[in-house]
Amino acid sequence: MKKAILLLMSVQFLVYLGFGIIIPVLPEVVVQQNWDEIHVGGLLTVYSLASFFTAPFWGMLSDKVGRKQLILMGLVGFSLSFVIFSLFIDNLAMLYFSRVVGGLFSGALYTAVTGFVGDMSSEEDRNKYMGLMGMSIGLGFIFGPAIGGMLGHYSLQLPFIASATLIALLFIYASFVLKEPTKRKDTNKRALVPKGATKMLQYRVRYLFMFSFLVTFMLAGVEATFQLFQIGRIQITPLQIGYLFMFSGFVDAAIQGGVVRRIKNGSETTWLIGAQIVTAMGMLLFTLTANLFMAGFALCVFTAGNALARTCVVSLSTKESGGQYGTAAGLSYSMDNLGRILGPLFFTWLFTIQSSLGYYTSAAVAVFSISLIFIFKASNKSLRLE
Repeated sequence: MKKAILLLMSVQFLVYLGFGIIIPVLPEVVVQQNWDEIHVGGLLTVYSLASFFTAPFWGMLSDKVGRKQLILMGLVGFSLSFVIFSLFIDNLAMLYFSRVVGGLFSGALYTAVTGFVGDMSSEEDRNKYMGLMGMSIGLGFIFGPAIGGMLGHYSLQLPFIASATLIALLFIYASFVLKEPTKRKDTNKRALVPKGATKMLQYRVRYLFMFSFLVTFMLAGVEATFQLFQIGRIQITPLQIGYLFMFSGFVDAAIQGGVVRRIKNGSETTWLIGAQIVTAMGMLLFTLTANLFMAGFALCVFTAGNALARTCVVSLSTKESGGQYGTAAGLSYSMDNLGRILGPLFFTWLFTIQSSLGYYTSAAVAVFSISLIFIFKASNKSLRLE
């Protein structure tokens, strides 16, 4: 049991490390090859698209062929996507292909791992195990950009070769260690539109899901354009970007671990309003960047506001779900994916028009999102269980 959980945590860590590792490398590749900056957003978007729309298929397949087989298949495909990226780093069409492959098989891994944990855990310990999976995802997001930046300092291909090698070794280990779990009839399946979502969206909780989309939409936009913007301002390197994202990742963890757990029940909306004000301040600080310290400070201010908003809105959405926690989680996951699909493309497009335009737009979006919280508070149509 312990070996299986550690292995599944490693899979989740590597999937999200693989997502993060490209952040400090991709803009540098696009700039060096003299491609249009819009391709930074495009290459991030196709990954999320492929993962999002194929997740239901992978869910059905894992029920038929088994969780272990799908995890092994996903590891092979995910490793292959990094190999393709490293071999064809100067070929734009092949980079898009590698990102589609990566998104496809990251969706397979996410679905199979979630199903595996559901099968092997009881109602009592499922939250604990899912929490460990969440921690692994968070660590992947923190260390991915840092590793990408440090290895990319020596060679832009090196981060992808290293990732492919690690995943291949994990495949060998998983082949021997993982044992197919006994399927549980109550295991939730991932769907594009969670069951019961239509009814839930008739209540005021829908404003929280809209808010959640905007929060991730802005985050994805910053991930796509921050390095492009700083290359133009202070000639920032992939190594420096890696360090800045790693430091901001620890700020994210500190907010979620130190601040959020101290928020009292009933005060969430006040914190959400404050979080968006801080987010807007961070966006405006980006436009004032004149040196590396200022870039890091602006990123940390934005991260603090965004992390607080992301965590609070998920918590409040759960409380407003009327006990339909799975449906609320599914809708939050869908909104997160939608933000990651649309955010990179939209904000890199704004960047090609004027480099600061995306940050001014994001600041306005952050302020506008506060109106959703006021509308939510004014509505009495609630599913909340007292």
